[in-house]
Amino acid sequence: MSKVVTIAILGAGARGRGYASFAKQFPDRLKVVAVAEPNDHYRQFIAKEHNIAPENCFKSWDEFTAKAKMCDAVAICTQDSMHEAPAIACAELGYHILLEKPMAPTAEACQRIVAAVKKAGVMFAVCHVLRYTKYTAALRQIISSGEIGDIVSIQHLEPVGYWHQAHSFVRGLWRNEAESSFMLLAKSCHDVDWLRGVMGKKCVAVSSFGSLKHFRKEEKPSGAADRCTDCPASVESNCPYSALKIYFRDRFCKGHKLWPVNVLVPDPDARKLEKALKEGEYGRCVYACDNDVVDNQVVNMLFEDGSTVSMTMTAFNFHSGRKTRIFGTRGEIDTDSTIITIKNFLDNTTREVDTETLNDGGILSGHGGGDFGLMNNFVQAVAENDPSLILTGIDETLESHLMVFAAEKSRREGNVCKL
Repeated sequence: MSKVVTIAILGAGARGRGYASFAKQFPDRLKVVAVAEPNDHYRQFIAKEHNIAPENCFKSWDEFTAKAKMCDAVAICTQDSMHEAPAIACAELGYHILLEKPMAPTAEACQRIVAAVKKAGVMFAVCHVLRYTKYTAALRQIISSGEIGDIVSIQHLEPVGYWHQAHSFVRGLWRNEAESSFMLLAKSCHDVDWLRGVMGKKCVAVSSFGSLKHFRKEEKPSGAADRCTDCPASVESNCPYSALKIYFRDRFCKGHKLWPVNVLVPDPDARKLEKALKEGEYGRCVYACDNDVVDNQVVNMLFEDGSTVSMTMTAFNFHSGRKTRIFGTRGEIDTDSTIITIKNFLDNTTREVDTETLNDGGILSGHGGGDFGLMNNFVQAVAENDPSLILTGIDETLESHLMVFAAEKSRREGNVCKL
């Protein structure tokens, strides 16, 4: 490394704090010098953790951008609907930008961000962390070697998880399109971008179906209350989505006090958690929330050479790794995001690659090590002034976002959308 990169964290929620932790692990590579966050607890946590001067602690991103440029880069981890304005402002000030996915909730906003970044000439990376895993690197190496020939089709499963759907997309911050974005953009732009990267070619058309099938008032069990803490025991104990089950019995009572429990209340104890469930949004019945994002969706994609991809996003599974099957002209691949199984048509052999052995399990090990991989590459790109280390270029990032917007347009209108 030629220098220690300095960075400001704009939005100190779970993602912002996670990316900032890279500086604690590698203080010779990254230093957090400013934070902008409206929540006093999270802002003070980052300030204390990274010894940030009081004058560099701000309650909002616009307070930060009102000052002259004070560091090399920013990590923008605000809510989805609050990405465009800080991204453009930071680009105009000359900051290199790490932007949490999705880029923005509309295609037009994404295009405005891209235009601002290109005009400013700064480096720009959207946090498509799945591209940065050692698993993905191993998979792409197998594909590029020609071992399975040319890809003809892919089946991909994004298993959100029953409790994760209830936490984030029914009770949580991403439950309502008007307050965040639609489900495919909020959760699965990861996957669409990853599939675009695996295919290595342009998508020309998409179609999609999906619905809010289960988490709605019509599915509410007889006798259930609007809050889990008020629900009769006979009903609550039979509900897999009960907040008492998800946060108390399955986690807090077993010593688990980190995400998602600490989203309800920082530094949780039994009294504070009980109060949060009785009074806060995360204690609501999943059938009595203001959620409107889908809980299941399928997306079909046609690529320029005639190859195809089918992707399924579902809430109704245990939270587990993504599962992918890749069908080539000389073989096929079956993978659960850890074990890659390759079957060769020519000699009828099967071999396995265990990518778990490639992960060190260290800091930022989330998303299969992709969180670390992203930070490692972004920090080095800024330090060495080498944008090639950012694995998803700005044009391809925009392309994969436009694929997501086209898929949602298809779902709503019931037609095939061409890109």
